[in-house]
This record gives sequence, C-alpha cells and structure tokens, in this order.
Amino acid sequence: MSVFAIRHGETEWSLNGRHTGTTDIPLTDNGRRLAERLRAALNGRTFALVLVSPLQRARETCELAGAAARAIIDPDLVEWNYGNYEGLTPQEIDRQAPGWLIFRDGCPGGETPEQVSARADRVIARARAFEDDVALFAHGHLLRVLVARWLGLPAGAGQHFLLDTGSLNVLDYYRGIPALKTWNAPLVGYVSPIVERGSEGMTGPVIGMAATPGRVKRTTP
Repeated sequence: MSVFAIRHGETEWSLNGRHTGTTDIPLTDNGRRLAERLRAALNGRTFALVLVSPLQRARETCELAGAAARAIIDPDLVEWNYGNYEGLTPQEIDRQAPGWLIFRDGCPGGETPEQVSARADRVIARARAFEDDVALFAHGHLLRVLVARWLGLPAGAGQHFLLDTGSLNVLDYYRGIPALKTWNAPLVGYVSPIVERGSEGMTGPVIGMAATPGRVKRTTP
C-alpha cells in the first residue's frame, strides 16, 4: 500500500508566511485552482481510506481533488497548534524568541513536538491497518512530522522535509521497510507569478504531476 499525503492549497496566510494552525481560513482562488489540478493526479486511483483534517482549507482541497465522497474527518490531522504564535510570521516570532525552531521548541500556549508526534503516530497506525492505498489531506507542519514518524525518525526530523502548499507526497515501502517515494512534488508547468517577491505561495497553471530535480524552494508554515 501507499499513502498519498497532500498538503492543502494556498491560503492568504500561507501566501504571507503567517503560521496558520487552528485558524480556519479558506483557500484563495489560486489555491482552489491548484487543488482542482490535483484531481488529475489522483484520477483512477482507488483509496481504501481517505482521511482529512477538520479545517476547511484541507476539506476544500480534498473536495476539489475529487476525494471527498469517501473522506472521513480525523482530528489528528489538524495542523500544529501554534498557541501564542498563531498568525505570526517567522520574522515576528524570531523577534520574540531568537533562534526558535518549532520542531525542537514547540509553541508556548500550543503543542509540543511530542504531542504532534503522538497524533501522527495514530494516523500512521490507522493507515497501516489497510492493504490498499490511503489518502491524507492535511497541513504543512503536521505532514512534516508524519513523514518523519513514517520513516521511524523523531518528530524533530521534520525540519529536514520542506513542504509547499498543494504538493503531492507518497509514502511507501522498500522490501517491507517504510520509505519515501515522492516528496513535495510540484505540478509540471506550474510557475508562480510571485517568485520574484520571494514568497512561497503557489499559483498559476498546472499540467500533470512530476518532481522537479534540483529545484530549491523556501516553504511556508
């Protein structure tokens, strides 16, 4: 079995680099277009289980990608609770706590890495109960912890897995060993009109799915 782990499409806050945890905001128009393009990548696949975060940006992505009919809301897929850092940019947080790293320090008034790791472990156990493919629609930091735990790494290893909005990720096995098949795969033909501004938002036309070797990108919370 393979696990298709999909981060929701662009939102206004992801476009601006603001930490979006439990704040329930919708996709932008560009985010909706990108989510719709995911439908082609998932077309023809039958999922034994589809789990989605209760937050509307993930649910909307799931629906536009054509997977909502069998989707089950799983509270364990909600984004990291950023507590006092909700809605802040990394620069704003750094002024309060220089050198802060979420995968090491967690969030005051929010969740620790261990708490998020426990949620990710429950999702993984639920997925591994099936022999056929599973789809997950969730959020950036949660999915970065989830891939680390899938590989048997501590939650802090999520710092090594950058993840953009609307990206497709596939967790798999190599001879029975948990492995990573696809990570942060952009859509072929996708070009962001805001690259020159240094933003991580993803907008524009898309055709098909494929990884882009050698491409280095910053990522939003």
